[in-house]
Amino acid sequence: MPQEKLAWQSKLVLLAVLPFAAVHAVRGFHEWMPESVAVAIWTTGLSVLLGLVTWRVHAATAAAAFTGAAITASLMFSTVAFPYEPWHTALIPILAVALLAFIATRVGRAKKESLGTAERRKGRSASQVAANLGFATLVSSGPVQFWLMDCPWLDRAAHARVPLLVLALAALAEAAADTVSSEIGQVFGGRPRMITTFRAAAPGRNGAITVTGTLAGVIAAGVVASSGAWALRGDRNLFVVACAGAVFGLFFDSGLGATLEQWGWLNNDAANFLSTASAAGLALLLLEFVPIPMVG
Repeated sequence: MPQEKLAWQSKLVLLAVLPFAAVHAVRGFHEWMPESVAVAIWTTGLSVLLGLVTWRVHAATAAAAFTGAAITASLMFSTVAFPYEPWHTALIPILAVALLAFIATRVGRAKKESLGTAERRKGRSASQVAANLGFATLVSSGPVQFWLMDCPWLDRAAHARVPLLVLALAALAEAAADTVSSEIGQVFGGRPRMITTFRAAAPGRNGAITVTGTLAGVIAAGVVASSGAWALRGDRNLFVVACAGAVFGLFFDSGLGATLEQWGWLNNDAANFLSTASAAGLALLLLEFVPIPMVG
């Protein structure tokens, strides 16, 4: 089934993420304004600035820039801690994801254009941004909080804040790993092979991976996980859990590409969204074995 016939999946992902992120961002602004003007102004201002920059450098369409700004604000409000400093919020790992994606998509662009796999010159669409960053904002606030509070292995006294941050960070790290792996692998990876059969495949085919691309993806996951652990004032365990979840999600994404996406059951946005969810899922399981102290 052509990807065009699965466009409804992209719309569904966007519909699931954008209204939630926008409402949460607006609500955060109104709730923080009476308590701390600095939190409200810095969070909103930096989120809007990031959206404008990504639009101006053609890394995203106008709609995608708005979507990214709403997600950034939502995540920043979810990670506020005192003493308040904007760089000790989710802003830093989000910036890491954006920069890695921007650089990776522009490396070897001429070769990607000859293969027909280059990103559009107008940048990413709103659904692509929602698919890559959306699960992080969904898992870091709202009803998920109450579900996590009922998990038997999580410490209720920790108020579920740390698990929420770890899951969101794992999802963000996976988004960066997936993009970097795909973009770098097409240029420097040589002949890709299907993850399910290890048979040689054409560059850009769903489920095809290269050693170079995979290593680049793992490094990208480490960069985002480490930047997030620093920004959220976490420890080594926070980094390990988030990075492990991201690497798992990277391979999970390739598995989806070789099966459900290749069979025409999923489009790329849906696969990316599910892959970030899988990264957060593994991180949640690892919390049973890896203790993470309260941060922030």
